[in-house]
Amino acid sequence: MKLNYFIQISMITLVLAGAIIFDSCQSISGSGNPKFANDSMVANFDYFNYKGNDDFYNDNPLPGDDYYYNPILPGWYSDPSVCTNGKDYFLVTSTFSYFPGVPIFHSTDMLNWKQIGNVLNRPEQLPLEGQGISRGIFAPAISYNPHNETYYMITTNMQGGNFLVKTQDPFGDWSDPIWLPDVHGIDPSLFFDENGKAYIVNNDEPDGGSTYEGHRAIRGIEYDVENDKTIGESIMLVNGGVDLSEKPIWIEGPHMYKFNGSYYLMCAEGGTSVNHREVIFKSDSPFGKYTPWDKNPILTQKHLNPNRELPITCAGHADIIQKDNGQWWSVFLACRPIDNKFENLGRETFMMPIRWSRDGFPYMTKKDEVVPRIIRMEGVKKDSSITFGNFEKNDDFNAAELGMEWLTIRGNAEGLYNLKENPGFLSLKCADVTSNELKVPAFVGRRLQHHKFESTTKMYFTPGSETESAGMVLMKNELHQYLLVVEKVSNQVVVSAKMLTDTAVEVINSEAIHAEDEPVLLKITSNGTEFSFYYAQDNNEWKLLADKVDASYLSTARAGGFTGTTIGMYASGKKFEFNQ
Repeated sequence: MKLNYFIQISMITLVLAGAIIFDSCQSISGSGNPKFANDSMVANFDYFNYKGNDDFYNDNPLPGDDYYYNPILPGWYSDPSVCTNGKDYFLVTSTFSYFPGVPIFHSTDMLNWKQIGNVLNRPEQLPLEGQGISRGIFAPAISYNPHNETYYMITTNMQGGNFLVKTQDPFGDWSDPIWLPDVHGIDPSLFFDENGKAYIVNNDEPDGGSTYEGHRAIRGIEYDVENDKTIGESIMLVNGGVDLSEKPIWIEGPHMYKFNGSYYLMCAEGGTSVNHREVIFKSDSPFGKYTPWDKNPILTQKHLNPNRELPITCAGHADIIQKDNGQWWSVFLACRPIDNKFENLGRETFMMPIRWSRDGFPYMTKKDEVVPRIIRMEGVKKDSSITFGNFEKNDDFNAAELGMEWLTIRGNAEGLYNLKENPGFLSLKCADVTSNELKVPAFVGRRLQHHKFESTTKMYFTPGSETESAGMVLMKNELHQYLLVVEKVSNQVVVSAKMLTDTAVEVINSEAIHAEDEPVLLKITSNGTEFSFYYAQDNNEWKLLADKVDASYLSTARAGGFTGTTIGMYASGKKFEFNQ
């Protein structure tokens, strides 16, 4: 009798649970939009798909499994730095005012890289409040100290100064910031000498101050590893650059090395645009005197014909490393402008082998050599984790946390997105913030990594008022964006393609839709120079909303800044405002 009663109760429980689950699914798939607990409006994204289709990769297949495409990390992965413990290799890049900060990649062969996390993944490590997109974290440098088997990442937060974090497990979490009040300027880098001593080199003001625009210096200071603080005075190692009489500008991104008993100081010069170049100096001691190589620069593309085919430009900001097989390699940033005019991808991470001169200097290019787009790395074969070429990425939001490729702005956007309340969906809250404010918007995006791409999403959203909107955004910075959103205008639900400027939101085109409890499919495509915006309902047939939209508006050439363009999902409960 008790057994039958238990079975009956169990059956009733299962039926009720099934009804609850079914009701929840119904609310997502058609009979109503899921909402946060506070009943604020929410946009629910079923998936997000990104697919690259660049002509170069289609027209130039790799000759073999031991070849790779440059850039090895396509899209906005700027200021690369690399280190090794003798067996594993770790690489980091800049993130500026995006969160989480400083993606970290791991490899055992330098060819196959996989992101294993983000160094700055907690708000207490990454204060970004009020900073523009191109501020925040500049030029991280990663180092390994074999004396204490510890990894260090040192960088600049433009709001707080220079700091480092450390760990003995780069696959796990890193420490809270250790601030360096006596290290000024930007672009610090740590060097660990064979005798256990450590030094920080960085960009800063020259002794006596700058005498012309862009006049900077490289300075060095000793670092106390035991007590995590600097020792003594900051000493100027390089004034201006290779030749001060030529008034070189923006010497930065320094790294110190020791090869065959000599100290080398490698730096970027010329600014981050087309005059960017890498130069090197040599000394008998960490604090100099540093003598420039008479054949500098060791990497540049600045003097090449601007009308050349498939140009690589802005090459510089390098780091070099020796593999366990004795080979020397470099990572550096460069750009791939279309017709040498503009691009939306930002500064990307390239990699190429190092050669050594007879007088003992490393270099990547000389004379009119171009940065190669296809390179062979003998003895290594690419695997399924490759980061380069054309690829497709789809996120169905079934995981409990966002994937490592996703970014938010100025913070972790806690409370603005949710993956757990409606499993299988990314829910974005229509927050009281817009994407042109220096706040944390309800935005989740990823880097553009190809000139030609297609990106789609499926969204469930019915705006409750004319202040609410949600959809997709192409984000360059606070004042240069394209939006493809569902909103309410004159009491009618519409899908709109818009351009955000510093003074207004201009509607490119808008069409009425029946969005009540119905999903809307959104798609943005690019041929490299132009964007196209589409939407679909019912039979899922795409309708062209806006065509031949100028992609250069989101380029660094037009919009400035240090990042590339990101694309992602967005929601807001507020109208854009502008300071006239």
